[in-house]
Amino acid sequence: MNFSPSRLLRAAAVAFGLLAGASAMAQTAICYNCPPEWADWASQLRAIKAKTGITVPPDNKNSGQTLAQLVAEKASPVADMAYYGVTFGIQARKEGVTAAYKPAGWAEIPDGLKDPEGHWFTIHSGTLGFMVNVDALKGKPVPRSWADLLKPEYKGLVGYLDPASAFVGYVGAVAVNNARGGSMDNFGPAIEWFKALKKNEPIVPKQTSYARVLSGEIAILLDYDFNAYRAKYKDKANVEFVIPAEGTVVVPYVMSVVAKGPNAANGQKALDFILSNEGQAIWANAFLRPVRASAISKEAQARFLPASEYARARTVDYGRMAEVQKAFSDRYLREAQ
Repeated sequence: MNFSPSRLLRAAAVAFGLLAGASAMAQTAICYNCPPEWADWASQLRAIKAKTGITVPPDNKNSGQTLAQLVAEKASPVADMAYYGVTFGIQARKEGVTAAYKPAGWAEIPDGLKDPEGHWFTIHSGTLGFMVNVDALKGKPVPRSWADLLKPEYKGLVGYLDPASAFVGYVGAVAVNNARGGSMDNFGPAIEWFKALKKNEPIVPKQTSYARVLSGEIAILLDYDFNAYRAKYKDKANVEFVIPAEGTVVVPYVMSVVAKGPNAANGQKALDFILSNEGQAIWANAFLRPVRASAISKEAQARFLPASEYARARTVDYGRMAEVQKAFSDRYLREAQ
């Protein structure tokens, strides 16, 4: 068969393109819900690339969107790993969209903060409270309690992520519910609080709103300590973190390997790095509490509120929290949104 030079060049170009595409894919891991603005994922993604050669594209989903997409793509997965609040990790295993994997540092992750088989495992935790842009209050006092947020003086100033979709929103609901006398079997106090807060015209976004707090668009956001500390110490904003007087909750964030992910080996390598000393130190320097406590530097520890303040932050039964999440979400949508 006679091939012309032009045909040979075209064939070579196609083959090179296919090889280049395969090479790029071989150095990529897709993570659902690794948003650069949240928890300083930006630094973590850069470090993964620098240390492993694996590119992890940023992704701005929330926990609920992540789980929904993993389930929708179950027959033909796109992602290799996923990050979400612990209740979504528990649900993801039940949906059959995770694979068992025990990353580097597995033995140091405390029992209760990991699935026994490795379908999800904690990488860091946060304490929920009020992230307050003091300048945006325009002279109003910094709120100190859940009850304070219901006062008319904070009308239009309070924000919280949609608790029927974003995990941090659900954590806020659990926190205020427990603080006001509720339980996992009784979300009445939280529903009543959200209904009362509607009079103050709250802002209710579905995704991370860090930038909106820094700009002053949202003056008071129900959010984690690590975001508030990042705003204060890294972005030099006049931001204060408040642990409400009635109490709050501590919640782990977890990751999973996606079942039958197209680049599973790359996802595993990225997760090994995230649990390594260097990866965990990135979380600590971003004011999160890494699951491997030895990675917290004294400098990072000194920027947290005193231990006496954190005494009001409690753990909960996260398995039960996952079990009742849908029932709460349905009720919130019916009665309080």
